[in-house]
Amino acid sequence: MLAAGLPGGPTGMAAPAWTTGRVHPVPETVDVEAVRAANRAYYEAFEARDLDAMSDVWDHGDDVVCTHPGWKTLHGWGAVAGSWFALFGGPQQLQFILTDERVRVSGEVAWVTVDENLISDRVGATVAAVNMFRRVGGRWRMILHHGSPVAPAPQE
Repeated sequence: MLAAGLPGGPTGMAAPAWTTGRVHPVPETVDVEAVRAANRAYYEAFEARDLDAMSDVWDHGDDVVCTHPGWKTLHGWGAVAGSWFALFGGPQQLQFILTDERVRVSGEVAWVTVDENLISDRVGATVAAVNMFRRVGGRWRMILHHGSPVAPAPQE
């Protein structure tokens, strides 16, 4: 005999998720995965040297901030966009292997800490990065990138 409230039961109401075996994602988990996807889109745009894709990742406000390793801090979308134009127009193509990625969400803001292990034909290095995102119109848009070179381990 079926209990009331279960599929096929006398009330006709949908069964709670715990009775059907279906698990609905917790909103925080959904946000973490969406932020992780936005972060991945940033690195995919960087590797592809795709200005349109990079523009799509970033918020275009005056409050965005970017510090590339070895650069002064850039403020506002105009300066940040100009940096991508300069970097993508240069000779160095980079590939990223990301490690120790950690995502945190707090309301409408999220941040990712990650080690960017860079590979190119000229250089190999690790950059410790923080990428910050803000939810804008239901999407996570980057508002801050800070990359700091990691000193190589001393040789013994």
